[in-house]
Amino acid sequence: MSSPTNTVEANQQQLWQLQQQATQHPQQYWGQHAELIDWVNVPSTILDDSNAPLYRWFSDGVLNTCYNAVDRHVEAGHGERIAIHYDSPVTGQQQSVSYAELQQQVAQLAGCLQQLGANKGDTVVIYMPMVVETVVAMLACARIGAVHSVVFGGFAAAELATRIDDAKPKLVLSASCGIEPSGTVAYKPLLDAALAQSQHQVEHCLILQRPQLSAELTPDRDLDWQQSVSAAPLADWIPVKATDPLYILYTSGTTGTPKGVVRDNGGHAVALAWSMQAVYDIKAGDTFWAASDVGWVVGHSYIVYGPLLVGASTVLYEGKPVGTPDSGAFARVIEQYQVRSFFTAPTAMRAIKRDDPAGAQCRRYNTDCLQAIYLAGERCDPDTLEWTSQVFGKPVIDHWWQTETGWAICANLQGLTPLPIKAGSPATAIPGYQVEVLDEVGEQVAANQSGAIAIKLPLPPGTLPTLWGNDQRYIDSYLSRYPGYYLTGDAGYLDDDGYLYVMSRLDDIINVAGHRLSTGRFEEVLAQHPSVAEVAVIGVADKLKGQLPLGLVVLKAGAIADQQLDADLIGLVREQVGPVAAFKLVTVVEKLPKTRSGKILRGTMRQMADNKPVKVPATIEDPAALELIQQALARLGYGTQSVA
Repeated sequence: MSSPTNTVEANQQQLWQLQQQATQHPQQYWGQHAELIDWVNVPSTILDDSNAPLYRWFSDGVLNTCYNAVDRHVEAGHGERIAIHYDSPVTGQQQSVSYAELQQQVAQLAGCLQQLGANKGDTVVIYMPMVVETVVAMLACARIGAVHSVVFGGFAAAELATRIDDAKPKLVLSASCGIEPSGTVAYKPLLDAALAQSQHQVEHCLILQRPQLSAELTPDRDLDWQQSVSAAPLADWIPVKATDPLYILYTSGTTGTPKGVVRDNGGHAVALAWSMQAVYDIKAGDTFWAASDVGWVVGHSYIVYGPLLVGASTVLYEGKPVGTPDSGAFARVIEQYQVRSFFTAPTAMRAIKRDDPAGAQCRRYNTDCLQAIYLAGERCDPDTLEWTSQVFGKPVIDHWWQTETGWAICANLQGLTPLPIKAGSPATAIPGYQVEVLDEVGEQVAANQSGAIAIKLPLPPGTLPTLWGNDQRYIDSYLSRYPGYYLTGDAGYLDDDGYLYVMSRLDDIINVAGHRLSTGRFEEVLAQHPSVAEVAVIGVADKLKGQLPLGLVVLKAGAIADQQLDADLIGLVREQVGPVAAFKLVTVVEKLPKTRSGKILRGTMRQMADNKPVKVPATIEDPAALELIQQALARLGYGTQSVA
């Protein structure tokens, strides 16, 4: 029997060998993994570099993503296996959908889409809540070769309009409402306003009427979902090229115009199928849960496509980590559906920790089925990782990726070569990603030195090949700063073992009297205080030092805000970061402003503090949070202008 030390060394050696293979022989490496997918035409050209830096994978391959995610499991005799566990604490509904039932629903909706004029290559915008029909809609588009673009349900009309104008959809699929703990959110008026604002006009909208709130349909344009689908024929799947787009997912652009990240069919299917086993240790018949929303990349990759591609069961959860009904909600779902691997954002765990610092609500449930918890979506501070591990008694795996990459860049590969966990690091680069840390002129920095995190080209399969209709913007946004590299936009460092530490966005590096410091390091230290549930640190302008760090902290339930707390927090930073940090600005706030996906709006708060014009982001979860931040900044003498 091998010792733990020998196992770690063997895994390290195996991982290094795989990284070398993927870097030096990418065609052979990914050609082998392409066997995870059923092809109509098996690709012979694995990596097409003829139009570099616009690389393409499996360029002569032909397949269908919907077939691989649904039909092939039914054909293999697994039709009775559960594909989707739908759990909606906000409506009290629960439903389990088998692969055979999913195949029927997808084929019928696909037939309806074809009747309405959507065909191979057409785009379809999906503006819907977390319901089974949303998953069916995505798969139905994939079935007929249409390109779906999911817009987060409840997005403001102006933001939806910009996406409609860019994607130019043949159809829009929507619902009468979404449901939040506070009540219903009417989608139809937002859709109507977006279509009134957009230059592009759609022929039809298919509207799912939810019983909680009915929508008034516009004659001739709007069609009732149930009536239209029930009368439609079943549509068979259509072969598409591996390089044909599967979907467009919009992410914020610095110019204000959203960037349409493109995901292809072939590379996407191969990468996700491989990652389910290697990263998340999930195989056919297991239950996987990503507590996200289908409007975000996590929902695309790991609520819908990833689990279904490998024949697993996925959980579709219409609820929150707290308040639906309490902070034990996640643990209840894990126990009920026997979830093997669970994926959520650090901010969700911080919300649970804030409401229930001892984790008593979570401990009410038996989560022995769980093998590991995976955190991503934002930087995971060590305190949150350790608290989560203590409460659930399971390994907590931080991993790092982006909307643009579609799957993890760095991760501790639990299904392949598990390594020791280092709190604060998403571990090492996954084979296929050659991650480097560069200085301002593009030279690699030494271990433990901070710089810009970049990935040497070509990116592996499943990552964005370009932006929708705009190759040049893709090059300008991601490939131009360091030729031969993809710029992640993040800053951090690699340690002596090759573990990456992602400390902040590049624009979250602050300059204090000539010292370049990461706001992520400050947050890491402040989060250690036993009273702190969440923290955000921003750089504010200072005439003497250039910039100063300013800390905004949210306290755990029952903690007291007083001068002693401020002094303790300042002392903690002085002790662990040093006097060079000049940390003296800290205040308690009730909540931090976040996007609906859980990212803290540090850039917006920085603009507020420096009295720069602020436009409230369309993705903000609670606009009132900005008013609380403004009051907190004013207490420290910053951000006296009102927010527009």
